[in-house]
Amino acid sequence: RRGAARRGVAVAAAAASALDSASSREEDNSGKDNGVFLLLLLNLGVYVADHLLHLPVAQTLYLWHAQPQWWQWVTSLFAHGSWSHLSGNAFFLYVFGGILERSQGTAALVLTYLLCGICANVASVLLLGSKGAGGAMMVSMGASGAVFGLFTVATLVKLQFNWKRMLEALILGNFVVERVWQEGALQLSGGATAGNALVNHTAHLAGALAGVMLIALLSSLPAADDKSS
Repeated sequence: RRGAARRGVAVAAAAASALDSASSREEDNSGKDNGVFLLLLLNLGVYVADHLLHLPVAQTLYLWHAQPQWWQWVTSLFAHGSWSHLSGNAFFLYVFGGILERSQGTAALVLTYLLCGICANVASVLLLGSKGAGGAMMVSMGASGAVFGLFTVATLVKLQFNWKRMLEALILGNFVVERVWQEGALQLSGGATAGNALVNHTAHLAGALAGVMLIALLSSLPAADDKSS
């Protein structure tokens, strides 16, 4: 079942990447993916500092639920527990972050990443508490919440009255809905594990919800043309 799920994710992501590549030929998008690579480098840099150089300061970047520091709401979005944890998030950041940045710009990408990730962290602290199984201190890290926000935003911005955009939204939306449904089912069943760590499905779902709320908020704002008229 896991193998089939991985193949499904890979096919969906490849389709998303191919569709975005096709649509990008309509305009010159050179130089519009700098934000994605900056976020990827930050994630990789924190991983190297934590797991290869073993710098003690790296653990201060985690979000410790019992006593979170103000910077940890942001820095934990770039920290990961293992290479597989990082590589999975990096892949989807590259695919869906690239789609969003090329269509909406670097500022939209960075804003979505940070806002959705922070909302996911807030939900994790409020809903999961400060201690896990056996009284262990609860800690959150990873870009998963931010990436799930990118899933939803990258899909919703495709919802335009253009058949190519609608086809893209249909394919991407199907992938996003399937992923969110799986996360909800896993959360209700007690959650999956990655190595010795419990997967934070709460952060995934909160990040996706934050993405939807962000698009709804931006859609409700008056356009620049409306203000000038």
